[in-house]
Amino acid sequence: MLSIISFIGFTLLVAVVAWYATRKTDESSADGYYLGGRSLGAITIAGSLLLTNLSAEQIVGLNGQAFTEGILVMAWETLAAIAMVLTAVFLLPKYMKSGITTIPEFIQKRFDENTKAILSILFLFAFGVVLLPTILYAGSKAFITMFELPSLLGVSETAMYWICVWSIGFIGIIYAIYGGLKAVAVSDLINAIGLLIGGLLIPYFGLSMIGDGSILDGLNAVWTDNQDKFDVVGGPTSSIPFGTVFTGMMIAQMYYWGTNQSILQRVFGAKSLAEGQKGMMLAAFVKFLIPVIVVLPGIIAWHMFGSELNDADAAYPELVRRVLPGGLLGFFAAVLFGAVLSSFNSLLNSSATLFGFDLYKKFFKHDASEQQTVKAGKMFGLALAIISMSIAPFIRYAPDGLFSYIQQALGSLSVPILAVVVIGILTKKVPAIGAKIVLIGGVLMYLVSLLLIGPNMVASALADAKVQGITDAAELALIEAEAYPHFLHIMGILFVVNVIIMLIVGAIQPKQDVYVAETTEVIDTTSWKYAGLAGLLITALVLSTYFIF
Repeated sequence: MLSIISFIGFTLLVAVVAWYATRKTDESSADGYYLGGRSLGAITIAGSLLLTNLSAEQIVGLNGQAFTEGILVMAWETLAAIAMVLTAVFLLPKYMKSGITTIPEFIQKRFDENTKAILSILFLFAFGVVLLPTILYAGSKAFITMFELPSLLGVSETAMYWICVWSIGFIGIIYAIYGGLKAVAVSDLINAIGLLIGGLLIPYFGLSMIGDGSILDGLNAVWTDNQDKFDVVGGPTSSIPFGTVFTGMMIAQMYYWGTNQSILQRVFGAKSLAEGQKGMMLAAFVKFLIPVIVVLPGIIAWHMFGSELNDADAAYPELVRRVLPGGLLGFFAAVLFGAVLSSFNSLLNSSATLFGFDLYKKFFKHDASEQQTVKAGKMFGLALAIISMSIAPFIRYAPDGLFSYIQQALGSLSVPILAVVVIGILTKKVPAIGAKIVLIGGVLMYLVSLLLIGPNMVASALADAKVQGITDAAELALIEAEAYPHFLHIMGILFVVNVIIMLIVGAIQPKQDVYVAETTEVIDTTSWKYAGLAGLLITALVLSTYFIF
């Protein structure tokens, strides 16, 4: 009962504060709805960035991978800090000096309107088919496991997934469609603080339980008894072979933090470039510390449960259920609920922005007013939410776990999108046709590799192994891993291929009207003078972590 009271109380508190903070923002204007009136400060931006990224699919999925593989999966978090530094120092000044609202808007200025439309469609596909459904599924997974909802309510687990997904989805729709970016960002900040506090309580109570009241004894036991879980390099069969850090891993990170509309929209709402850079640097520093929340609990869960737990994605919520006292369980559930809503809301708001700004006026109503554009964006966001709510319950049948599903699915879009943005920034003569070839062809190349070539080569290698009489599971796993390059290596290879294609097109058919970057002073675009120094310090911290392990 106490956990339910604390859950409802904290959730209502966040809603009231978000309403109070946004009551004077004009949500009918494009800047007001999409960018919070360009009034966000560094701390609000940092909190919103963290909570947009650090939702249930991240916490549940990454701890699930840590449960299985150990600390090597921290690369997804620590290397993100470097990508955020590069974005803040090199990309943000170019984006914000042009006064853009969306990344496709930048692509339109560099290439043309049709290229922008293709990019917007790819973003919306990623949001609707991959990101929104996984957020809803992971949140539902957490609540179902933490509160043992099927037995509590007397329904099947399948029915419970549908109930949770649609309940979270409808609440998220109210926040995102009717609240705008500022409501999302303010609620993000409150929930980010709560999530950091609650997230740190999980390893605290877990280690304390293992060490019979002593955290140090618990940590020593986890370290001593699970040395294999603290190998940061990993082997050829691991989900992140160390070599991928230098290939597709940074491609995935730069796409997410440097070109992803749902992330950058938080920064585009900054009151100045300096505030945007400070916010991203602050988030990068916290991101460096996040493995304590999204990796260590998975290893603690392995120490406590081991092989008795068959579902790795259930490791984190099961740990939360067992170690947190009742009142704190309700508080943490409320914070996690806020994190789920945050990511869901952020993506819906970005989807409404992309459709309203980049597609509605081009394909539906050329002379639409700001109010009509905002309304159309809201209606599209509503439709996309319903589609994602219909897909989400089926993700539980994904064979390789939640986090692997997210990263592999996004690879089809991240590689060509990043290639187009990078070439768009670094060159002036590559024409729009080069960008269009890569945006369409790059997606197809990755899908063919992932769905056809890779599986066929793996199947052939395993068939040969069977003929040779190899039956050992470890040997077969190694053969499967070596039969075809890891998907992150494929991302790295295809990124280079896409860049070369664009450069060749630019050499054969150079753009006649050479691109000249325009400066639109919507806000103060003076860079933060300590951005470079802060970035170097954060990068040094990340590299030192790898040297330590």
